[in-house]
Amino acid sequence: MTRVERPFDIGRLEDEWLEADGFGGFASGTVGTLRTRRYHALLLTATRAPAGRVVLANGIEAWIEANGARYPLTMQRYAPDILYPDIAASLIAFDTMPWPTWRFRIDAWTSVVAEAFVAKATCETVLRWRAEFEHDVPRDRTITLHVRPLLSGRDYHALHHENGAFDFTACVDGERVQWQPYRDLPAIRALTNGAYGHAPDWYRNFCYVRERERGLDFTEDLATPGVFSFELLSDAAVMVLSAATGHAPPDMQAASAHADALANTEASRRAAFSSRLQRSADAYVVARSTGHTIVAGFPWFTDWGRDTFIAMRGLLIATGRHAEAESILLAWAGTISEGMCPNRFPDYGDEPEYNSVDASLWFAIAVHDYLSTGHASNDTRDRLHEAVDTILSGYTQGTRYGIRADDDGLLRAGVPGVQLTWMDAKVGDWVVTPRIGKPVEVQALWFNALQIASRWNAHWREPAMRAAQSFAGRFVDPQTGALFDNVDVDHVRGAVDRSVRPNQIFAAGGLPFALVEGETARAVVAQVEAHLLTPLGLRTLSPEDPAYRGRYVGTPFDRDGAYHQGTVWPWLLGPFVEAWLRVQRLDAAARDAARTRFLVPLDAHLDRAGLDHISEVADGDAPHAPGGTPFQAWSLGERLRVGVLLGERISADPSAAQREHPNRATM
Repeated sequence: MTRVERPFDIGRLEDEWLEADGFGGFASGTVGTLRTRRYHALLLTATRAPAGRVVLANGIEAWIEANGARYPLTMQRYAPDILYPDIAASLIAFDTMPWPTWRFRIDAWTSVVAEAFVAKATCETVLRWRAEFEHDVPRDRTITLHVRPLLSGRDYHALHHENGAFDFTACVDGERVQWQPYRDLPAIRALTNGAYGHAPDWYRNFCYVRERERGLDFTEDLATPGVFSFELLSDAAVMVLSAATGHAPPDMQAASAHADALANTEASRRAAFSSRLQRSADAYVVARSTGHTIVAGFPWFTDWGRDTFIAMRGLLIATGRHAEAESILLAWAGTISEGMCPNRFPDYGDEPEYNSVDASLWFAIAVHDYLSTGHASNDTRDRLHEAVDTILSGYTQGTRYGIRADDDGLLRAGVPGVQLTWMDAKVGDWVVTPRIGKPVEVQALWFNALQIASRWNAHWREPAMRAAQSFAGRFVDPQTGALFDNVDVDHVRGAVDRSVRPNQIFAAGGLPFALVEGETARAVVAQVEAHLLTPLGLRTLSPEDPAYRGRYVGTPFDRDGAYHQGTVWPWLLGPFVEAWLRVQRLDAAARDAARTRFLVPLDAHLDRAGLDHISEVADGDAPHAPGGTPFQAWSLGERLRVGVLLGERISADPSAAQREHPNRATM
């Protein structure tokens, strides 16, 4: 029987793939090969890991010539909205296992398989193409692959336009070709087994629709210095791209052998992960100048304090990556200032930003989780104990932005114009959700940090007890039995915020010690489930609230205004599931029900948007279209953490990974 092959639909064509290099750089694109974002690139390098990111090779124009006919393998979108050439009819399959792989139907005899992956050992992007034949090939058959690199040389947040300063000069040395478009950026190296023909030109007005939707500049011009040609009848085609930053080895062997060696090494490394989720988690763990850190999300985030400590609980600690967890915690312990961990290391400049009330408390939670594994040495344990004590002392005495323990034992925080909690959207001088006062999740974190530290320092026992007593007397809403989102709003004693938000869930789940139990915990879970639960996570505001915004779309002003006013956050599903379990009977039936009700719908998202990953946010309104970054660390981290909580096994069996084909599609 002849196999019937159908083209992909346009919805699937714009799903995205990610290949991270372990230093903050990455390659990324779409199933349909379109670049829909300014961040889509084949060679995007971090010059000061994990920051200083620059785009060197944005993409390629690739096509097959076979007996006089031309068959495109890549697709472009040009302004205002022109797709050319259209590969939808010839693209017949795509898979992310073990890395992004496309299959194209060329004609009755031939299909072409294209692959792209980043080798973490060298930070090189490897592109390979091979022809496969289903029938005897006619004797006069020819099949030639042509590849035009599309280059820029720009900051990854910027866009590139035609200019006279771009240097098209190619330095050709056998199978090696090198260009350096701009002297202040790394050179671009290409190692190939093809023939290079120098033919400089500009491709103008590429259109990036995701940027247009975000209300940003969205057109770009790219330079192409020449064309590589490969005869696919005789051998697979190989192109290895790298930046002259010192990551790649200076002496490379022949292109085919080098690419094969990288593929074998990379395939073995990926096979060591026991699940799809663990393989994806590896993308966020990157090197700094010393040690490791966690990138908050791709493509535009670097490492943030709050995100790091939340994400590492699932990405590293729950999955047994203890050495990296220790490295990260010790590195951040050395950054504490006035009792505060920084919330962000800027992309440029050396001064960290101390503008979060909760990042330091999340550090204490991550320390607890790590020390509970029993893998810390005595020296590490002592250093982490000292760091947490320093945080609690700083918060007790008072530190930046009005953060200090109040006379009721709760933690107050906030000054006008500064966003301190995880609900941190700010547009100009407008703080969308200021939450000045005593936010509910900050109290849960404060109580947990005190409880954690009291295990090694008895000084913190009384403050923990006092905080718990004050919380019980001040946060329970007598009208609903659930919790206020904030008390002493704007530091006005007795002022409360009854907004139905997900922050109250942390008093019942998601942290080592529950602050509420019994009827109050059940009321919290019931209210959150009734108003905020969606298949992709929790809304940030009840749809019944007049301030609710159901869609996360539009200009930066529009999106920031909706960010925490109804937008769904997948990472919040972790604490919700834990709270839901705590108010159930903790038995196998409850865990099975939780997996079916909460994890199965979330896991379906792994095949959408950022493939094998979980998005940053989604619309509050159905059908809950994903938004924000398509690859978000704490979204995936909480999915891993709650999976372990529900009994998912973390195994080091490479054969389990090799048997998985989670994102294979044939249409």
